[in-house]
Amino acid sequence: MKVPAETSADGAANATPARPAPTTQRRLAAAAALIALALALALALVGFLHDPVRLPLAVLLILGAVMAGWTALVHRGAARAIAAAATVVAVLGLGGLLVFGSPLRLAVLVGLVLLSTAAARMALGRDIADTPYGVRNVGPASHGILIMNRWSGGGKVDKFGLEAEARRRGVAPILLQRGDDLRAIAEQAVARGADVIGMAGGDGSQALVADVARQHDVAFVCIPAGTRNHFAHDLGLDRTDVVAALDAYGTAVERRVDLALIGDRVFVNNVSLGAYATVVQSDAYRGAKLATTARVLPDLLGPGAARLDIRYAGPDGNRVPPADVLLISNGVYRLESIKGLGTRERLDAGVLGITTVVVERAGDLPGLLTAEASGRLERFRGYRSWTSPEFEVTSAEPVIDVGVDGEALRLRPPLRFRSLPGALRIRTPVHAPGVAPAALAPAGFGKASIALVQVLTGHTAR
Repeated sequence: MKVPAETSADGAANATPARPAPTTQRRLAAAAALIALALALALALVGFLHDPVRLPLAVLLILGAVMAGWTALVHRGAARAIAAAATVVAVLGLGGLLVFGSPLRLAVLVGLVLLSTAAARMALGRDIADTPYGVRNVGPASHGILIMNRWSGGGKVDKFGLEAEARRRGVAPILLQRGDDLRAIAEQAVARGADVIGMAGGDGSQALVADVARQHDVAFVCIPAGTRNHFAHDLGLDRTDVVAALDAYGTAVERRVDLALIGDRVFVNNVSLGAYATVVQSDAYRGAKLATTARVLPDLLGPGAARLDIRYAGPDGNRVPPADVLLISNGVYRLESIKGLGTRERLDAGVLGITTVVVERAGDLPGLLTAEASGRLERFRGYRSWTSPEFEVTSAEPVIDVGVDGEALRLRPPLRFRSLPGALRIRTPVHAPGVAPAALAPAGFGKASIALVQVLTGHTAR
């Protein structure tokens, strides 16, 4: 990521520098995206006019499958068996519509949508993204240390030869052993003079070492050697190129990002409470996710089930009823759709993102699916979202099931959350994108179409 001349190193908000007019290549990509989209819509319309019953029937079958599947998950006994059978029938019916319809038309339609999406990404470039605050170029680390968890991510440390790659760059590797105290090792590394410390592992380990770096104001490097690597994703790193992340120890880009606290524990992504947090507490969950979910959900969301006792205030300061899912995040998630979970446009806004979801019954699911399909999840009546620098959750229960950066914990209430604005000095490679994918894409179909037209006519998409 090249640093604009207008940015500074003090972390203050910078004016977004003027962006150059789109190149001819980007304008051609915008044209391709819009043409492919228009052809896809036309093809869908022709298909509907040719067989007007097929589309509404497909929609009904999808909604029926979802509602029946939900009913099967939250019930037991005969109700579960009947709902499961209805789900199978709906899915088979949907498959029949696809097979006995026009497979060629469907394939062309999917191809056009994929082409339009890829061309749109090329056309929009980085126009939408804000410049991160306080970005500056820095020289190579003098005494770089990399702590590595060789068991994380299915053995990515060994798979990508990170120990040898680190040594080749003059970075001292530390391989964790079973039973090691990760925090103590990170503290020792700083005490021995590390000016840049990194972690190759999952997000829980990233948070712990990042906390040590924060406390000593030492620069931190995130190596995406875990399973999902959400923190690396939102830092704008390429999660598929693990070795390339080591370039952050050389000439690199540095900026400050936020961390967040639950009590005195730092987290880099989010904390979840409610149904999901309770399900993942089971020892059997990782080995049998679906079976464990089916066993536990009826007690949490089934008929007559009482919601978990988690109490908190809404954005107006007044107490609100408990939710099925409560998510407190370090920064604000892009939540136009369910698949937006896990993506944040920026990590330097200095706030917690708070999101609640309530699904009262299977009949709520069509509304949820409609909101998801339209990219307006906030229109779902069971969805609520706001921001705050601090947040508190209380309960009459002695302990609360909590998922902290994917790790299942049981903590005593009250749970106090706080944002730590600009707490961490983070280094990323010069060649890394430097912004999360959510920051590069317009929010919603309408805004995306307008942005593409702007690029086509020779203007920036912003």
